[in-house]
Amino acid sequence: MNKQISSNSEENLEIAIIGAGISGMCMAINLKKIGITTFKIFEKADNVGGTWHDNTYPGCGCDTPSILYSYTFEPKTDWSRNYPKQPEILEYLENCADKYDIRKHITFNTEITKTVFEAEKNIWRIYTASGEEFSANILVSACGQLNQPKIPHIDGLETFSGTQFHSARWNHDHDLKDETVAVIGTGASAIQFIPIIAQQVKKLIVFQRSAPWISPKPDFKFSNFFHWLGKTFPFILRLYRWFLYLALEYFVIYITVQQDTIPGKLVTGLLNFIRNRIVKDENLRAILKPDHEIGCKRILVSNDYYPALQLPHVEVVADEIKTINQNQIITKDGREYPIDTLIFGTGFNTVLLSSLKIVGLNNQLLQDKWQDGSEAYKGIMVPGFPNMFMLYGPNTNTGTQSITFMVECQVHYILSCIKMMQKQSQKYLDVKSDINSEYNKKIQIAAAKTAWSGNCSSWYKTKTGKIVNNWPFSTARYWLTTFQANPKDFNFS
Repeated sequence: MNKQISSNSEENLEIAIIGAGISGMCMAINLKKIGITTFKIFEKADNVGGTWHDNTYPGCGCDTPSILYSYTFEPKTDWSRNYPKQPEILEYLENCADKYDIRKHITFNTEITKTVFEAEKNIWRIYTASGEEFSANILVSACGQLNQPKIPHIDGLETFSGTQFHSARWNHDHDLKDETVAVIGTGASAIQFIPIIAQQVKKLIVFQRSAPWISPKPDFKFSNFFHWLGKTFPFILRLYRWFLYLALEYFVIYITVQQDTIPGKLVTGLLNFIRNRIVKDENLRAILKPDHEIGCKRILVSNDYYPALQLPHVEVVADEIKTINQNQIITKDGREYPIDTLIFGTGFNTVLLSSLKIVGLNNQLLQDKWQDGSEAYKGIMVPGFPNMFMLYGPNTNTGTQSITFMVECQVHYILSCIKMMQKQSQKYLDVKSDINSEYNKKIQIAAAKTAWSGNCSSWYKTKTGKIVNNWPFSTARYWLTTFQANPKDFNFS
């Protein structure tokens, strides 16, 4: 039963997982913990790690403390620093794959492009980009949100003769030394690699559409004594993890409230003060001042971004780009910027599951169901798509906590659904439409009161203002929400 299925086979996998990143690995490990080994993971890359395999740009790292950025069931006691870098995170995930013997369940270099639910047989048909076909009783999407690089449409881009690449597909073979380099975008990835490449290039031009709010990064190296303490007395590490968790949970107060409140004003004032103290040039200060309320977009953390922008060979351009020709960028005010290399720090396509065609009951396409914005019951299930679960689905992103906490909550909930199906000898589970609607109505009412609904354009919401990505309550509440599946919420067959 734990075999690959050819296109003419009716043999089923019990569970198919799409993606071998943090979410997919967490699902697989916990399945094995409860004795389920009849599952297969389909991974489009050649290794585990997800986003930490794809993103290898200079300075790539996490903006969540490392102690929180590991599974609760597999704490890492020897993180090198408070905010981990990409190689160390990838190594951790690779070690987890090896320790729990997950690799034998993974089919690498296999991109899933389409899944179709067959109600007559209660199975999901799964199709790969290479034309292979598989089937499974249960489908778990662990694709993540930020994995499809977004290149903006700019007139004349196709005529550019220099080197160009996206930060998520970094060209490590290209030497930036003695070059004039343009970076388009000032998001979470850009503020990490800009300070690094600024030390290498002859000239750096940063094209900024919207200045981000940037908070100091309390980063530091862990001592050998800290490593010894965590390994010798694990309860101390757990206490420290709880301390960090509660500290970040407190920040929900100012992240999820409108900014006319006292906490919002205090944080706004503090970050303005820090920026004005670091940035000496008044013209640059004006360019780097955000034009939206704090929390409306993702708050970034960095200690070296502002200093890098003040280097004599670095220029920040806030004027909109009009066109690109063979060797230069031209802005709408008519200024020309000759460049050798163009790097996009423009983020990702954030429409959930946009690269995967998912067909549920009555031939309904998931993207059609989500045409007004994605939503799911507890961020995990969608009516009309039986036996399908999502990890890191709609409204499960968090602006303050580690996503691994949310993922573990979701995995725990999915396991409770699977156990419930096993106990009742059911092969079909579909969340009720009215239950889903009532749940998401409450989510949107709460989200509308947060800073995310402010007057800015962000990946947190749709063009119509629907908050589709973020969880508007505390993560402790999400833990309670996903603690146990309720049979009354589902239709069975």
